[in-house]
Amino acid sequence: MGNSLLQITPRPNSLKFRNLHRILINTHISKSPNSIHTTTAKDPNQITHMLCDSFRRDKNWDSLTKQFRSIPFTDQIVEKVLLELKNPIDAKRALNFFNWSANRAKSKHGVRCYCIAIHILVRARLIVEAKALIESVVKESSGLEVLETLISTSKIEFLSSFSNSLAFDLLVQTYSKLRMFLVAFDACKQLEQNGYSCSVISFNALIHVVQKSHLCGLSWEIYEFMIEKRAYPNETTVEMMIGVLCKMGELKKCVDLLDRIHGGKCPPMVIVNAHLVFKVFGEGRIGDGVVLLRRLLMKNMILDDVAFSMVVYGRVRDGDMVDSQEVFEEMLKRGFRANAFLYTLFIGAYCDEGRAGEARRLKREMRDVGLKAYDDTYNVLIEGCCRCGELEESLSLCEEMVEGGMLPSCSTYNVMVGKLRNVEDVKRANGLLTVLLDKGFVPNEATYANLIDAYGREGEVQEVFKLYYEMDYKGCSPGLMAYTSLIISLCQCGRLKEAEKFLKVMEDRSVAPSLYIYETLIGGYYKSGDMHRALDLFNEMNKQGLSPNGEGFTEMMERIHSSFFLKEEWKDLS
Repeated sequence: MGNSLLQITPRPNSLKFRNLHRILINTHISKSPNSIHTTTAKDPNQITHMLCDSFRRDKNWDSLTKQFRSIPFTDQIVEKVLLELKNPIDAKRALNFFNWSANRAKSKHGVRCYCIAIHILVRARLIVEAKALIESVVKESSGLEVLETLISTSKIEFLSSFSNSLAFDLLVQTYSKLRMFLVAFDACKQLEQNGYSCSVISFNALIHVVQKSHLCGLSWEIYEFMIEKRAYPNETTVEMMIGVLCKMGELKKCVDLLDRIHGGKCPPMVIVNAHLVFKVFGEGRIGDGVVLLRRLLMKNMILDDVAFSMVVYGRVRDGDMVDSQEVFEEMLKRGFRANAFLYTLFIGAYCDEGRAGEARRLKREMRDVGLKAYDDTYNVLIEGCCRCGELEESLSLCEEMVEGGMLPSCSTYNVMVGKLRNVEDVKRANGLLTVLLDKGFVPNEATYANLIDAYGREGEVQEVFKLYYEMDYKGCSPGLMAYTSLIISLCQCGRLKEAEKFLKVMEDRSVAPSLYIYETLIGGYYKSGDMHRALDLFNEMNKQGLSPNGEGFTEMMERIHSSFFLKEEWKDLS
């Protein structure tokens, strides 16, 4: 035993032994992954390896905290560990590390670390966990920062092989859930620019939130974008867009229009798509509308005869009558029948060109081929005849329309009455209004103002008063337009005192008189020789801050002032 280790080993209290013991212990700690003592390694790669190894051994958080107490958890270290745990088998460990390190650092990770963790969780199909991380980082960020970072991290070498659009879909859905719909829509656009496409589910989530917020215009923008990018709608999308049409009060109008084109009921998908194309054409975007139609036809999402009719509509809107006629002829050659919508379209185009005779001929042809004129047909034709000075024809068409069980639009009736000059025609139009009111016609202030003007020009004072009181009785509160017509009409009839009384009525109803009203009253008193009252009204007008600038009115006021000067001079001489 003389050569035994015990014999050559120094005593435990030896300084050399204590140093050797310390070296052995430190070496053991740095090499042993099972040690519960504090890790003091500073090499990031070594720290990454030790952290990954510890999490793969499923250590509890207390042990991990003790072991890695002195390590600063920078975003660089967090990112390296996450990328080491990128495989689906380690995805839950990556999430545990992500949460533990955030708790350990007592601060939020950077957006980049969040996005790497999200990609890892999505690849492992840990969707609930990924959604929770997305919602958390979105709430802490602004604008499209998360989207831009999610795109950039998807191109990391270790992640690019399995990055997919599901992570982006979840992000868009989260934006929608948090009612960040403008950001969500911008995200959809930016994803398309970067070569990714949102799913129909994501678009549906966005439309649902926008619809609930009553932003109907934005709903149609999103739907159009879907078609443009070939993310074709499903049944849920169509149901939501029908809901948007209902909120806009456009559903019945669109259904009636398609019934006139197709001659029968159309599926909801066709209703929605037809409204979209008409909307785009109505905005003057003819090229965009044609592209949409092609996409819809390729997927059988719209009917052929509806598509032809809409192309004709687009050409007419674009002012190309020759091309629209050619498309119409092509439609007929292919076996599709003409329809009331297209006839009305051409009638309106002829009226816009001042060819009311051609428009009336088309209406007769329409009847001959068995098509029934509807309210829009009459409205455009009545207005067209008025613009061409064919007032007798416009009145006759309006009466024919009412006899057929239809009502003119308020604007059409107002245009017609505003053009009438013959007292007999005015009486005829007024009698027609009585019939219209019984049938549910709702007049407005312009309706009564135009009739008052017409009767005032003919000196029919009693009719003027009747219309004013009827207007008040019907609950159509008179405004500046009606009072202007009333006062001007009374002045034309020489009823200046009665006209002036309505200035007080206007004041009581908080309707400020216009410069034109004052000028007309002052001119009326001047013509009647009542210079004092003319001058009083002029002073009152100035107090109201109304300053006339017409040469004729200025000359009249100079003559009024001169007459007062001459009177004073005559008094002095006498």
